[in-house]
Amino acid sequence: MTDTVALIDYGSGNLRSAAKALERAVADGGLDARILVTNDPDVVRGAGRVVLPGVGAFADCKAGLEGVEGMVDALTDRVVRQGAPFLGICVGMQLMAGVGVEHGVHAGLGWLDARVEALTPADPALKIPHMGWNELIVKAPSHPLLAGVAAGTHAYFVHSYAMKVGDPALVLAACDYGGEFPAIVGRDNLAGMQFHPEKSQAAGLAIIGNFLRWRP
Repeated sequence: MTDTVALIDYGSGNLRSAAKALERAVADGGLDARILVTNDPDVVRGAGRVVLPGVGAFADCKAGLEGVEGMVDALTDRVVRQGAPFLGICVGMQLMAGVGVEHGVHAGLGWLDARVEALTPADPALKIPHMGWNELIVKAPSHPLLAGVAAGTHAYFVHSYAMKVGDPALVLAACDYGGEFPAIVGRDNLAGMQFHPEKSQAAGLAIIGNFLRWRP
């Protein structure tokens, strides 16, 4: 049976690149899956998997998501209540937190015990935003999303804010930029990546492929 992957279109994501990366991972892995870019809550309710991208400020992305009538309810039904595998990318990951403090204090989806705060590198010479390739520090090597991800694997980041989690067990991989921050978080059927897997070449495609095969 074909696995339908809903890539959420709410005006705040790099949809073209994300869709192409998902389609490439499907083709490379020989997977029976179909990628649907959608802003239709009914499609989300019927999807096998859900991907939420995000580019820009936390509050703007949350407002964009809430601006699609019925979308937050559909995501909550399909992901939280029914357990569909979920992947948040960049701000899509940050929206899983309870609160974000970018340009004020703003409520997130509240799926993880986490806050999104400004990056504050210990080395003042490190520039903000954190932009470019950096190493993933694997914390949970046995997690299916990290299958085949070797020590020293690099991913592509573009961000000025990052998660702070209440439970360190949520952090599947970290990154060091004048101090560690979560690069991949997850629990149960939820996963999020602060970096852009669609811009992370072979490593990003491999991790996307792992998500598409994941059976939490």
